[in-house]
Amino acid sequence: MKNAIAIGTLSACLALPVGAQAQEYTLRIQSLFAEASLPGQNLLQFYDDIEVMSGGRIKVEPFFSSAVVKSPETFDAVINGILDGDTTQPSYQVGKDTAFQFVGDPMGGYDTPWQMYAWLYEAGGLEMARELYAEYGMFLVGWWVHGPESLSSSKPLASVEDLKGWKFRSPPGMETDIFANLGASPVVMDFTEIFTAMESGVIDGADASNLSVNKSLGIYDVVDHATYPGFHSMPADHFAMRLEQWESFPDDIKRIIEVAWEKLSFRDSLSGEVAIAMTANELREAGKTLHAWSLEDRKAFREGAVKAWDTYADSDRAKAIVASQKDFMTQIGLIGDGQ
Repeated sequence: MKNAIAIGTLSACLALPVGAQAQEYTLRIQSLFAEASLPGQNLLQFYDDIEVMSGGRIKVEPFFSSAVVKSPETFDAVINGILDGDTTQPSYQVGKDTAFQFVGDPMGGYDTPWQMYAWLYEAGGLEMARELYAEYGMFLVGWWVHGPESLSSSKPLASVEDLKGWKFRSPPGMETDIFANLGASPVVMDFTEIFTAMESGVIDGADASNLSVNKSLGIYDVVDHATYPGFHSMPADHFAMRLEQWESFPDDIKRIIEVAWEKLSFRDSLSGEVAIAMTANELREAGKTLHAWSLEDRKAFREGAVKAWDTYADSDRAKAIVASQKDFMTQIGLIGDGQ
């Protein structure tokens, strides 16, 4: 019996890469999401996956709801060694390079998460994005796309014409230019102020998040209209790590993390799609009106968005990423004659 145990232990050790037997990694990873949220639960599954697949060599110390530093500060906290992983928004880093906007949310560009993943994995996007991250000592493991967001409004938003004069909450940055060019009146305010501003009539509507999140915020307790399916914004959050640390991992650890992240991202998009569709059905049953824009209106919005891209992309790397996405969108018929 003792010989059998000894042989089994030896076999397990020999199955590991040379030099990896005693090496363990504890990763401190911060997310902006709450642990109980759907993305939070999906992250916990990812952490469990990499621990199990690595035979316990990878362990994660998770921090939810931006418990260590504010969400926009997570990236720099990883660079400085305070944290080991960042699962927040690339567009928080546009002050470093506007290219991060087009890695984080090429607004108005894509209809589905799968089109965004296709640019990343099939059209050279991942390589371009990793070069951008490397400039700041970071490594981009990958994206996760939670689904298209919806505009919420106290009045109908059935077409691009309905944007004219529409006063709504907007996050700062490129979005304000896109909507202002289409006749809307964006008002930049914090996410936490949305409900009160809509309830008091200070604004007519808001760009907050997808239907499910909007419903959880109570937005549809005060307004009756929303765009669905969403089209104007579909943020991709990232998983980024310090480049020096990533390069210190043996190849099997790198592969485990990358493969598990692809599983997490695709499953998160799938579960998000289901949740959004179920919410849409609930809202219809509650008497709310969901406005599906025509192909012509979506084309008009996308054309306006792409024009804003060209103005906003003010660095060589941003211009290259925009050119790559426009070329890919043309190939799959989202812009150009194929629309």
